[in-house]
Amino acid sequence: MSARNSNANKAAARERLREERERQARRDRTRRQLVVAGSTVAILAVAGGVGFGVVQANKPSHWEAAKDAKAVTAPKNTSGANGTTVVIGKPEAKKTLELYEDSRCPICATFEQQVGATIQKDVDAGKYKIKYVGATFIDNSDNGEGSKNALSALGAALDVSPEAFSAYKTALYSAANHPSESDDKFADDAALLKIADSVNELKDNAAFKKNVESGTFDAWAMKMSATFDNSSVEGTPTLRMDGKTVTAEGSKNAPLTAPEYTAAIAKALAG
Repeated sequence: MSARNSNANKAAARERLREERERQARRDRTRRQLVVAGSTVAILAVAGGVGFGVVQANKPSHWEAAKDAKAVTAPKNTSGANGTTVVIGKPEAKKTLELYEDSRCPICATFEQQVGATIQKDVDAGKYKIKYVGATFIDNSDNGEGSKNALSALGAALDVSPEAFSAYKTALYSAANHPSESDDKFADDAALLKIADSVNELKDNAAFKKNVESGTFDAWAMKMSATFDNSSVEGTPTLRMDGKTVTAEGSKNAPLTAPEYTAAIAKALAG
């Protein structure tokens, strides 16, 4: 082999080695770029997942959204801001009894079961009107929804008629239907609709059913609840007439029997 050929071969070998090293370097750079890109995608995916989770966690619940709603659909047979004034009775009745109740309240159930018929008789006779104020504070004790959902359903009944509202309220508080305070039964639309079957105007009433299931009056219920929260009333049931609390004789509590109520309301009407 000549020296010339030997040198040429060595030069060619060096060139091939250089080219191979450059190709390897390009492959290494490409590999690193793919790894970084993959890592970036993974990080973005994780971050996106975390971000989505945070957004979902901070997203207001249905009832929180209803509470903050600007547009409120109020039931028929209401008046005042957002339809939160609900008055039941003959327009010519001179006195108005304010009645504050929470649909899940067990004492309210006792009150309605023992005194409700007497109140209805008095209202029908025109002795006084009832101004109803619904509360939902019991839901706050167990993150429940029954008080709010039942109040919305009462709005759906009121949209049918004042008579349907009164009859449905009586049915909700009845011994056969009212749950214990720890049972959030009224959060279930099916339970509320089943109870409504006992009210002639509500049974097989497609509009009422639709309004309950679609939550037509959910925002109204929250505005009504805010009315209670902004009052000075601290518990339910509470009765007021002419700005004064109506209580059983010798007690700071609402009368829970018909005789106690009759005596208390007679005193309030005379006052």
